[in-house]
Amino acid sequence: MSEPARRVVVIGGSSGIGRAIAARFAASGAHVIATGASLAETVAASAAGGHGALSFEVLDVRDAAAVEAFFARLDALDVLVNCAGVIRRGAEHDPAVFAEVIDINLNGSMRTCAAARTLLAQTRGCIVNTASMLTFFGGGLVPAYSASKGGIGQLTKSLAIAYAVDGIRVNAVAPGWIATPLTAALQADPARSGPIVARTPLARWGTPEDVADPVFFLASEAARFVTGVILPVDGGYLIS
Repeated sequence: MSEPARRVVVIGGSSGIGRAIAARFAASGAHVIATGASLAETVAASAAGGHGALSFEVLDVRDAAAVEAFFARLDALDVLVNCAGVIRRGAEHDPAVFAEVIDINLNGSMRTCAAARTLLAQTRGCIVNTASMLTFFGGGLVPAYSASKGGIGQLTKSLAIAYAVDGIRVNAVAPGWIATPLTAALQADPARSGPIVARTPLARWGTPEDVADPVFFLASEAARFVTGVILPVDGGYLIS
């Protein structure tokens, strides 16, 4: 008898890295719900096609009641991936903008983890959060994004300890310079893209699929004794 299909939720899975992660799980036969912050995002993602057992739903991670309701109606859950995030380069020194970025990137991840815990405990499932290179060092133009990703690192370690009693593993990936719409302006500027590629030992920008496979590994039985890890997926950028 074959194993039942895994049930996966990818928060922020309508585009970029999140979409690649959702597609990777769907390709494995999992039943995947990928969320986007707006109806326009989810409609565009659904219209793109080629996603198998993958559906798209709207979820604003700033809305605690909506997050609770989303998970309350699920029958079961094996994997939660937190990939929702925003960056406001140059504007994050404004305390109001700072607070907004923190609320989405960090508080939003905590809301989904807390809301999913009971379901994941029933299946001894796992969580994979999305950290960043800026989990490890600062960014002068993006203090809120950097603080949120530093927080994701500590949240991941802390929940790995707290949720272990339920058999839930909690890990994170820390993507480097990945070619997504979020980094399109940097990719298009040779003065900025050139130094990035020059510092990266593997000498290229990463792709969303480069991140999706490590997430899939961390959520797999192959990583059954791995928890509290922040796995860089950066082509060697951090070590150079």
